[in-house]
Amino acid sequence: MSPIWIIPLVAVLIGAWLAWDTLSKKGPTITISFQSAEGLQAGQSQLKFKDIVLGTVQHLSLTEDRRRVLVRVATTRDALPLLTEGTSFWVVKPRLFAGSVSGLDTLLSGAYIQMRPAEGGDRAAKRDFVGLEDPPVLESEVPGRTFLLKANRLGSISLGSPIFFRDLTVGEVLGWDLADMASSVTIHAFVRAPFDKYVHENSRFWNASGVSVKLGGNGVEVQLESLRAILLGGIAFETPEEKTPSPVSAEDHEFPLYANLEAAQGAAYGRKIEFVAYFPGSVRGLAKGADVTLHGLKIGSVQDVSLTYDAAKDAILAPVRFSVEPGRFLGAGKQVKADTAAAVDELVARGMRVTLQSANLITGQMLVALEFKPDAPPASVGRDGDAFVVPTIDTGGFAGIEAGAAALLAKVNTIPFDQIGKNLGQTMQGLSQVANGPELKQALASLAATMVSVQETVRRVDAGMTPLLKRLPEISADLQKTMAQTNKLASSLESGYGNNTRFNRDLERLLVQANEAMRSIQALSDLLTRHPEALIRGRTNRGTE
Repeated sequence: MSPIWIIPLVAVLIGAWLAWDTLSKKGPTITISFQSAEGLQAGQSQLKFKDIVLGTVQHLSLTEDRRRVLVRVATTRDALPLLTEGTSFWVVKPRLFAGSVSGLDTLLSGAYIQMRPAEGGDRAAKRDFVGLEDPPVLESEVPGRTFLLKANRLGSISLGSPIFFRDLTVGEVLGWDLADMASSVTIHAFVRAPFDKYVHENSRFWNASGVSVKLGGNGVEVQLESLRAILLGGIAFETPEEKTPSPVSAEDHEFPLYANLEAAQGAAYGRKIEFVAYFPGSVRGLAKGADVTLHGLKIGSVQDVSLTYDAAKDAILAPVRFSVEPGRFLGAGKQVKADTAAAVDELVARGMRVTLQSANLITGQMLVALEFKPDAPPASVGRDGDAFVVPTIDTGGFAGIEAGAAALLAKVNTIPFDQIGKNLGQTMQGLSQVANGPELKQALASLAATMVSVQETVRRVDAGMTPLLKRLPEISADLQKTMAQTNKLASSLESGYGNNTRFNRDLERLLVQANEAMRSIQALSDLLTRHPEALIRGRTNRGTE
């Protein structure tokens, strides 16, 4: 055998080894259907999982109804255990989805098919799949828990909407159930670990989408969670701090989804008392959800506003149904009685009445206010189903303003404007006659002559005072000299005849002696009065004189 045959034998062995290597690495061929094959190319686009190539697109075709595209992918042997029921496929390309930009690497490499294996084992093998048009929001290996949120309407919540806790993004919306959407919507909300441990059984979720704008006493208040929540919608939750914390919520625990933060905070007051008030006048500006206040503080909300006909009064009334949460004012004063009906009767007997008041003068929004009028006429409490029918009053709000304006207009209408106009015309005519009469002209002429005389007198006085004004400096100097001499004279008198001088002491002794002499003269006068004969006979020693 010629040695030249060694070369073809080696070539055959290499070819066999390459064929064996290719066949050993080859996996099954699968078919994936998409609505569109945008970005995919046969022989070039790849199938990847965790950036590992597990196959290549071989062929693109249309379905029989030409509504979808069938993509045949030749996989590798490494993809064989992953091709089971529940495996997801989607096309990766540049897109904005769920608030994030993904697939930017495909700008250079081109679009490819991404796969996500199903969770759990013992799943049946599968070769035909239906691809996802949008990538899944959540990767399977992300730890956390999913909770169910019950809402009346979906609103602006969408797939991938963020979930906020203390202004942090802690999860996403995975989707919603379609089975019970006729009555409500069940939203699947995923909260990542470790934030899922902050979801307790008493936690409250609310719709945080959009922007909340309020015009209050402190000005305009704008509340929003984030710009992402405005674009994609969002859900926020909080767990109230209690003395006895509730347990951590389990997987798939169901929570109500409230419309806003205010509704979620109001949910803490579980007990509600239903009321209805019939207003005979206008209730314009009052809408469902308006506040019910007591002394200016919110204690409830309006549930419904409608119209009805009262046959007894033969009038159309506006029944306003509202609920009061007694937990908001328990502890303020006396406690609410255990018997709700007795408590309502007592409050109405004390003068509690329902009235409409303006919540905002700019927007015209109204609210329901509970007021106590001790002088209100007696009234009774009725029942309308489970609701208490309470009496109303028309004071406060625009109704009181309209009543006051009507009373004012009635008083204004009683004023005799015609008679006042005639009297005013006569008065103006009399003033015109006086102004144009000879008496006023004569008085003005006399006043002019008087002013001339006054001016002449002032001129003469000015002329006479001029020499005196010129001598004022000399007179002032003489006055100063006189005052100086007067001060010297006073000083001399003080030094010569003051309290501590000899003259003053001699004068005091002289006054004392003069006083004694006067007493002696008085005694002599008394003696002569009683005994005038003493002038002749002299003083006798008979008894006391």
